Amino acid sequence: MQMTNVPRTATPDDASSISRSLALAFADDPVMCWFFPDEATRRAGLVGYFTTLFTRQYGRYGVCERTANAAAFWLPPRAQDKAVPDEGTLRELTELLGDRAEQFRRSVEAAAADAPQEPYWYLAVIGADPAAQGQGQGGALLRSGLAKADADGLPVYLESSKKENLAVYGHFGFEVLEEVRLPEDGPALWVMRRSAGS
Repeated sequence: MQMTNVPRTATPDDASSISRSLALAFADDPVMCWFFPDEATRRAGLVGYFTTLFTRQYGRYGVCERTANAAAFWLPPRAQDKAVPDEGTLRELTELLGDRAEQFRRSVEAAAADAPQEPYWYLAVIGADPAAQGQGQGGALLRSGLAKADADGLPVYLESSKKENLAVYGHFGFEVLEEVRLPEDGPALWVMRRSAGS
């Protein structure tokens, strides 16, 4: 029997399957629905969005892991300067986002301005194909990344864009620090922190 919930390091060859899984995972996410408001084109937009983030940003500078139907993108403390997309990445995302590109840029700038001042691990993206939820794949990815942060003795930060996920993250030791609203009447985000070893 094939193990589908054992995390492994993602490679460039995984970009297509990772992006499809994440596009399905984030299809009803309030922030992604705000960035990609047209339901008819949202899935294709999300596939392109996650492909760009993986191939140009997190796959190069972060720690990216996957299971059969889920993926997680982390930034370790040595790569915190890569938390904000570079100009090349922003150009690709601008093409994908169309008239929502400026809202995205402002959201990224707002998040960067509020970045923690301590060394930390950052969970940028985690998601599982809804058809595979409940199989433990997301939890396995989360535990894998948290183990790396714990080994470094560092906290972990994330922003949750779904209120119903707060309890899930709370189970893993995260606490809500604040609720923020994205610029231009955007949706809410919950900034969360987990102390090392929680």
